[in-house]
Amino acid sequence: MDPLFLQYCWILGGCLLAAAAGIAIAGLAGRNVARVWPTYRSWLVIIPLAMAMIYLGPIAVTIGFAALSLVGCYEYARATSLTTHRSNMIVMGLLVVFTYVAPLLSGVVGQGGGWSLFAAMPVIAIVMLFAARVVRNQSEDGLTAVSLALVGFLLVGWMLAHTAWIAHSPHATGLLLFLLFAVETTDIAAFTFGSLLGRHPLCPAVSPNKTWEGAIGALAVALALPWLLRFSFPSDFHWAQLLLVGLSVGVGGQLGDLSVSLIKRSVGVKDMGTAIPGHGGVLDRIDSLLFAAPMYYYSIGTLAGT
Repeated sequence: MDPLFLQYCWILGGCLLAAAAGIAIAGLAGRNVARVWPTYRSWLVIIPLAMAMIYLGPIAVTIGFAALSLVGCYEYARATSLTTHRSNMIVMGLLVVFTYVAPLLSGVVGQGGGWSLFAAMPVIAIVMLFAARVVRNQSEDGLTAVSLALVGFLLVGWMLAHTAWIAHSPHATGLLLFLLFAVETTDIAAFTFGSLLGRHPLCPAVSPNKTWEGAIGALAVALALPWLLRFSFPSDFHWAQLLLVGLSVGVGGQLGDLSVSLIKRSVGVKDMGTAIPGHGGVLDRIDSLLFAAPMYYYSIGTLAGT
């Protein structure tokens, strides 16, 4: 087994043990931790599944994230009432599938051919979504349906699909493990700093519980992680790339979280779903990756496999 993969196994195992101990101690101290244990138990399933996916290689990662995108798109469609526009919802799902096929095709038609299809997907999406309404001669709420489907595809499908390209890039194991670990660690840091030090609301109309102190603390942790986990990256990584990596996780992760919160506020729902106990829906769990994944991808310079 890859020594780098084993290092992350030890790190994640230590984090899970420390978290269990912390929750138990808080319970003994009289704190109400009844709602925390379901969240913790969900992590006991999520982390091994994610590790197994990365261990099995790029095809497994591509299929795994494709499944997450499809479930996330369905949750988004249900929350935004896109399900009432069946043709556009189906086209959105097909676009997600085509998007994840592109990195798989890179081994058949060449890296450039697969990337060309992937880069063209936003244009293809606009054409197909409008065509779905025109061909069926449907004009009622047509712009609403096309707009909702396009945002859902770009946000939950195309942007998240950059993870598949990372999986097909050199040094994929370390790059993917760092991305997933750093995004979740930054999430936890934002909550912790916000709970302990939060005094100034960040954007209360979008997410009332987010504070500037939590956001700044999370960004500081994100900027430190590339140096603390330097072994995750190729030896020739420049300090500027490490800085960009930290910024992509620290800024992109929080922006993705807030963007999904904005959608939920707009449609009047608390969670996108109930699939994951203690977390909400799949989209609630992967929201921080939606912006972080593409920003991280371009920051590490893996465009077209370079």
